[in-house]
Amino acid sequence: MKLHMLMGALTATVMAAAAAQPYPVKPLRILVGFSPGGASDITTRIVGQKLSEAFGQPVVTDNRAGASGAIAARIVAQSAPDGYTLLSGATSILAINPAMMSRSGYDPVRDFTAVSQTVSMPQLLVVHPSVKASNLKELIALARARPGELNYSSSGLGSSSHLAIELLKFMTGISVVHVPFKGSGQSMPALLAGQVQMIFDPMPTSLPHVKTGKLRALAISTAKRSPAIPDLPTAAESGVPGFESSLWYGLLLPAGAAKPLIDKLNKAVNDALRAPDLVERFAALGADPVGSTASGFGKTISEEITKWGRVIKSAGIRGE
Repeated sequence: MKLHMLMGALTATVMAAAAAQPYPVKPLRILVGFSPGGASDITTRIVGQKLSEAFGQPVVTDNRAGASGAIAARIVAQSAPDGYTLLSGATSILAINPAMMSRSGYDPVRDFTAVSQTVSMPQLLVVHPSVKASNLKELIALARARPGELNYSSSGLGSSSHLAIELLKFMTGISVVHVPFKGSGQSMPALLAGQVQMIFDPMPTSLPHVKTGKLRALAISTAKRSPAIPDLPTAAESGVPGFESSLWYGLLLPAGAAKPLIDKLNKAVNDALRAPDLVERFAALGADPVGSTASGFGKTISEEITKWGRVIKSAGIRGE
């Protein structure tokens, strides 16, 4: 038998043996590319708790903030595809970074195996109460009257909160200044303190502050209004027709994971997303549990890469 045939046979035997072993037999680790307290962190912990209950093993959320999630992605891409290290993939990590960074250190398609989409959610355009605008049209008028004077925070260069405002700038011609942070857990306090004037922030982290009056919501980023805040108009309804930007999250394994492992994780994730208590928790946050096949999530990632690549190119945005 030739050497390459022998090696192929040995690899197949090892993979088959691994697939036949019980799983999981030790704690799982899900890497989140942003600081604690943000939407990615919150939703990952909720799903992780359900997976822990299903598998009878701890599921640890490991926050590795920085580079709009690229640090966490690199770690997972270089990990063994044994099912014990997963990535909490987000729009920014999988669809935006590839177009923003010439040296991200990972390929969102080649280096990962999709497991399932987990959640989708809108963003809210919120402003500090000191901003003299009660709706999006008034904010646009204010920004045009004072070009370069208003600041907006984001959860990092190339993050969804960054790109949503950049899309708004591109579609309206306004000039506002970007102040990036290492996650919503840091960018939101800056807005609450009045250090910046606005942000497009995921609903789970922005809606509580709107309800308490600490922030004012001007518009929602999705094409349709949200049942969680039905009186808030969409950006498209507020004078920016065609505007749409939604967030999505999902779980991925390193490339090379065995199909039985992917299937087992996919079933566990989708079962978790159908649990009534989880659905209720997400509804309170303004998030929608999605669930998908592994291939369906892979297709979503490819489509989003194309969409945001065009936005970034059109807006002339470059990564650091």
